[in-house]
Amino acid sequence: MAKDTLRVIPLGGLGEIGRNMMLLEYGDDIIVIDVGLMFPEEEMLGVDLVIPDFSYLRDRKENLRGIFLTHGHEDHVGALPYFLREFNAPIYSARLTDGLIRVKLQEHRLLQEVATNVVAPGEVVEAGAFSVEFFTVAHSIPDACGLIIRTPLGPVVHTGDFKLDHTPVMDQHTDLIRLGQIGAEGCLLLMADSTYAEQEGYTPSEQLVGDALRSIIVNAQGRVIVATFASLISRVQLVVDAAVFTGRKVFVTGRSMIDNVAMARQLGYINAPDGVIIGVEEMRNTPPSRLIIITTGSQGEPTSALTRMANGDHRHVTISKGDTVVLSSSPVPGNETAVYRNVDNLFRLGADVLYNRISNIHVRGHASREELKIVQALLQPEYFVPIHGEYRHLVVHAKLAETVGVPAGNAFVLTDGDVLEIDEENAYTGERVSASYVYVDGLGIGDVDQHFLRDRAHLATDGVVVVMVSVDKQTGKLERPAEVLTRGFIDADEREDLIERCREVCEKSLAGVSHYAEFSDVNNRIRDAVSKFLYDETRRRPMVLTVTVEV
Repeated sequence: MAKDTLRVIPLGGLGEIGRNMMLLEYGDDIIVIDVGLMFPEEEMLGVDLVIPDFSYLRDRKENLRGIFLTHGHEDHVGALPYFLREFNAPIYSARLTDGLIRVKLQEHRLLQEVATNVVAPGEVVEAGAFSVEFFTVAHSIPDACGLIIRTPLGPVVHTGDFKLDHTPVMDQHTDLIRLGQIGAEGCLLLMADSTYAEQEGYTPSEQLVGDALRSIIVNAQGRVIVATFASLISRVQLVVDAAVFTGRKVFVTGRSMIDNVAMARQLGYINAPDGVIIGVEEMRNTPPSRLIIITTGSQGEPTSALTRMANGDHRHVTISKGDTVVLSSSPVPGNETAVYRNVDNLFRLGADVLYNRISNIHVRGHASREELKIVQALLQPEYFVPIHGEYRHLVVHAKLAETVGVPAGNAFVLTDGDVLEIDEENAYTGERVSASYVYVDGLGIGDVDQHFLRDRAHLATDGVVVVMVSVDKQTGKLERPAEVLTRGFIDADEREDLIERCREVCEKSLAGVSHYAEFSDVNNRIRDAVSKFLYDETRRRPMVLTVTVEV
């Protein structure tokens, strides 16, 4: 690697939604932008979370100069506790983001070991060869920021997640004036949010959600239960404002929601008059027509407060006829089944449920095409890399950028692990680094791989057959008939004939063995013979496991 080359290395978030993590490297200096997680897709059976692959950094720990976080959503900061178990570098973020990650690090008992730093918009942080300036952007969470990163080759702009909202809930606009100044100076590289690159026009303002929530609460006869992400602090403020307007009290439930609301109130990001947010005892004594409940569980998470309500086993809240439940979010891809299962259960309990398909109760926090064009036109970057999106989003955004002035060939569609190198003359891709999925399963991190998931899928779809045999070590013959157990394949009691023939197949598979029996040879013979027999008989492919005891 040439010393005067800027390397742009995405480890997550390009070609997928979530798991956002970007490295910038110049000489011996590396900075990290965001360390996010991704929620597992349906085929990732048993997996709790998916995080980026940190392999590239493991051999370069001493080069790490800082971690810069654009905002507090899980897909940008959720993998931080796993990252910080291996790496030690100062963390820089805006005030609310710092509060949210401190709550998270406290949960993981890492807070004492980490240096977190609050950075105000406009403030510059020196990090080796890089100077990093935060600038404000409008998004669905307060204190969202983009980054202006000055490098020896010129300024790089990373937008983070953003949109252009002219009536934001907490008066935080995208700083187009600052972007215009960088454009006038000459922008080397723009990395911009692509999540909504397919969407024509402009993204609606968050204020529309406030109007919709207020209308729903005014017209509701009973309790109103609003489910949203625990980090959507601006949405919580909208609910509090609606409660004040309608003379209702607010009860907060769900551990992460309780922690985040307490932190946001302490820092002044949620303004609630005294007595509006109440505890359990007062909630029980408040008439349903005077109560709003804010909860986690908008994504159907199995242990979340809303799921417990839908299943009828929440400690404090029992759903009843007359309740209005508002799911103020859109299902994350992969979560649709769980979300709509909750919706069904809530309807069964007598609630009126408002969700994304039937009510305007959520707007996205990402820029649509016209907003993306405005940012491109202001910055006029020499090079462009679309970030944060599935592959089609990146391609569509790259083509859009070229229509607004990015020179042909200077828009690079990268995926996780691609390395873009920029020098004084040009930019090019070539090398790839490891950027595979790392699965978090219980307490295990990275010890589940694709082979495990394939086996789990196999077990889930076709079941398992276990064949136990005792083999004479000298002759290779069966000492007694094989034992056959099945789970999730057939009812062994009803198909005893099939089990009996399976035993005969085991015996025949070893008929050709008349010498000292190799352990692996016996297993392979039995497994292959039983697998073929069962497929021929049932057209199913159960996982066949052999247990051989040598006598």
